[in-house]
Amino acid sequence: MYTVLFVVVAYLLGSISFALVSSKLFGLADPRTYGSKNPGATNVLRSGNKLAALLTLVGDAAKGWLAVWLAFHFGAQYQVGEIGLACVCVAVFLGHLFPVFAQFKGGKGVATALGVLLGISPLLGLLVLVTWLCVAVLSRYSSLSALISAVLAPIYYGLLFGFNLYFAAIVVISAFLIARHRQNIGNLMTGKESKIGAKKKAG
Repeated sequence: MYTVLFVVVAYLLGSISFALVSSKLFGLADPRTYGSKNPGATNVLRSGNKLAALLTLVGDAAKGWLAVWLAFHFGAQYQVGEIGLACVCVAVFLGHLFPVFAQFKGGKGVATALGVLLGISPLLGLLVLVTWLCVAVLSRYSSLSALISAVLAPIYYGLLFGFNLYFAAIVVISAFLIARHRQNIGNLMTGKESKIGAKKKAG
């Protein structure tokens, strides 16, 4: 019973779209109506409002971290086992992808995934963040940074901690991340992908 409660709370936390919250707060257009139409930090940045994009990034990452932190710190006293904790990791991420508060149309989950990884292990999260930043600086493609980070995240975890249920949860998250970037993969291959900071007219 408590395991289900933790999973549901994680999903609801994940369903809070900080792209929509920050856009409304700063009087910006709905990020689902311009650019990539993705409610995420990179697309909000295309509005030209860096503070709104930063709020989106921090908020989406924080909700992933918070859900995992709550489960890891309070789950044991409610008999939430490793399976339940791994499900929490996936649930908050899926909440971002399929938010109940936004007609199940969410973002790609990069920041939320990072928050989850930081919750599982600060070292793991830091390694993935450094990977993302290095690729982003060299290529200026947010999508390429996310794809490479998604591939390496389970590898990093496996090398650091072995292969367990958290490894499986990270594999699931990485698979969804890659799937959500399938259009970006096509754009990268054809040279049509927008670079970080490129502005597109808001609708």
